[in-house]
Amino acid sequence: MKNTNTKNIFTRFNKILLSIIFIISSSINIFAQYEPNKEFGVLGGAGYYIGDMNSTHFNNLHVAGGLTYRVNFDRRFSFKSSALYTNIYADDANSSDPIKKNRNLHFKSDIIELSGQVEFNFLPYETGNSLYSWSPFVFIGAAIFNHNPKAEASDGQWYNLQNLGTEGQGTTSFPNRKKYAITQLSIPFGGGVKIGVSENFNIILEYGLRKTFTDYLDDVSMTYVGSPFPTEFDLLTMELSDRSLDGPQAEGIARGDETNNDWYSFSGITLSFRLQGNTKGCDY
Repeated sequence: MKNTNTKNIFTRFNKILLSIIFIISSSINIFAQYEPNKEFGVLGGAGYYIGDMNSTHFNNLHVAGGLTYRVNFDRRFSFKSSALYTNIYADDANSSDPIKKNRNLHFKSDIIELSGQVEFNFLPYETGNSLYSWSPFVFIGAAIFNHNPKAEASDGQWYNLQNLGTEGQGTTSFPNRKKYAITQLSIPFGGGVKIGVSENFNIILEYGLRKTFTDYLDDVSMTYVGSPFPTEFDLLTMELSDRSLDGPQAEGIARGDETNNDWYSFSGITLSFRLQGNTKGCDY
């Protein structure tokens, strides 16, 4: 496992969060005399992941959905909070790479994300105003998410891989390999298009990636533990740790690529409804 320093991750996250809070606070101070336009939305779409078992965008798409709450400070800047869900999945058996096919690993994982994002509209945009009825936009923010990769064993049951420590995490054979956290931080960013449909309703199309600070969305990162297995391994952990078609791999043979962290994505359509307020007319 890539030995990531948790303190450094939270330091980075705090810097990002403080920057976002500063931007939001400044906007609130500037536009305090106005009641910002607020919206509630329902998102439906798809999600996928990029990592050791999948390097192709939009591959293995699974259904995604969630709720959003948006505050429009003016016609250019908005703050959005969201709660999103998707499921990610990959299987080496579907790969065209013979090395991955021989590795023969697979996983699935639910992802639940809570995030805050700052949006910038390239054109002046205001729900219900025919003069400002559409705009492309970009966003960036900070998020906390939960994941828990699982794999199916020969008994037909799916097991939590983090508990097993399939790359020797938590064993005396690999004391420097610690079990990864299933609650992590990420940086969401992306863009889309906002389209006003009526006075109190708009449609928002968006695509976003999430930069994570973990290489274990798929439970694959470093090297095989080798044979004989660590004494802490039971039969189940042995089975899910090394499923190679040509037999057990030697210690130190690459199981994944620890130099690249994993990514995940949300994309979809949001049906967003205006709740109250009027957007300040800032057309710069």
